[in-house]
Amino acid sequence: MIPITSVRFGQEEEDLVLGVLRSGSIAQGPMVKRFEEEFASMFGHKHAIAVNNGTTALVAALEVLDLQPGDEVITTPFTFVATLNAILEAGASVTFADIREDDFNLDPDSVASRIGEHTRVIMPVHLYGQMADMAPLEKLAAVHDLRILEDSAQSHGATYSGRPAGSYGIGTFSFYATKNITTGEGGMIVTDDDALADRLRILRNQGMRERYVYEVAGHNYRLTDLQAAIAIPQLARYESTVATRQSTADRLIAGLGDVPGLIVPRQLDGRSHVWHQFTIRVTEDAPLDRDEFVARLHEAGVGAGVYYPKLLFDYDAYRDHPRVAQSEVPVARKLAGQVVSLPVHNALSEDDISTIISVVTDVMSGRS
Repeated sequence: MIPITSVRFGQEEEDLVLGVLRSGSIAQGPMVKRFEEEFASMFGHKHAIAVNNGTTALVAALEVLDLQPGDEVITTPFTFVATLNAILEAGASVTFADIREDDFNLDPDSVASRIGEHTRVIMPVHLYGQMADMAPLEKLAAVHDLRILEDSAQSHGATYSGRPAGSYGIGTFSFYATKNITTGEGGMIVTDDDALADRLRILRNQGMRERYVYEVAGHNYRLTDLQAAIAIPQLARYESTVATRQSTADRLIAGLGDVPGLIVPRQLDGRSHVWHQFTIRVTEDAPLDRDEFVARLHEAGVGAGVYYPKLLFDYDAYRDHPRVAQSEVPVARKLAGQVVSLPVHNALSEDDISTIISVVTDVMSGRS
């Protein structure tokens, strides 16, 4: 089976982790500080604050935006559930805007139609490795005096008009096991605002600036030096990592772009794509539906994933939630029934890529 994802580490990670183990100090310390500084420098941010996962990064970011009960966040219904869970944990309400077919991200026109008197935050999710259309979202935020919080969990280093993900206000990243940069579990919050960065560092450390001096009611959101040691070597080779993913995506696009019943993803003008996922669409014209397509791929030895099979408010846990507003989002609903992600990770061989193209083509033509 060609897996949908593969996580591999090298000697550099082993050496740094071993150094932390031998130091006898494995909690948050100098390695986390180094990781923060290198991440901020590499991706163009003034401050980077490491935390223990991508969800707590969102929760902490929302908390320092000082939302009050009844305040509303506008985001996408087509994302991983952490986006919604973080909003609810922060005590806010959520309204969903629709998405666009070309990038799977928030449609600024739909966002504009959802803004109301209680709206305080626009939260785009830069899905699959490509940023949302940020210029009109930034304009909406300015006109309506709203904050932007970018859920950049899948888009480390992606850019829009030369600006990096997370640079439009406050941004968060995930280092979950399958991400382009991973610590197993981990997260990062980025901002150019000195005051917000200071509050975030205190908040993640039980509300302490100094040991046993509590300034606010805080949390334990700390990352460990062991996890930071895993990530630091990945930063050094990240340009190569993305280049390899781009090369694989280019081959998949060339090989599958003319297959009837399929729509392949593309990098939009003015944006860079870091290809966390290579997500195709099985359209209404295909000879089989999406779920049957995925089953056939698995039978033929090609891993595939559906991210995401339902809209967030379609789940029982949220359907009748008092702080989750139902919305008409026809594009998001259509895409949730079409999307399939194919392997695009760095462990793929040339033969693997050829096999993926061959198997997908055969399945769609009825030869497999």
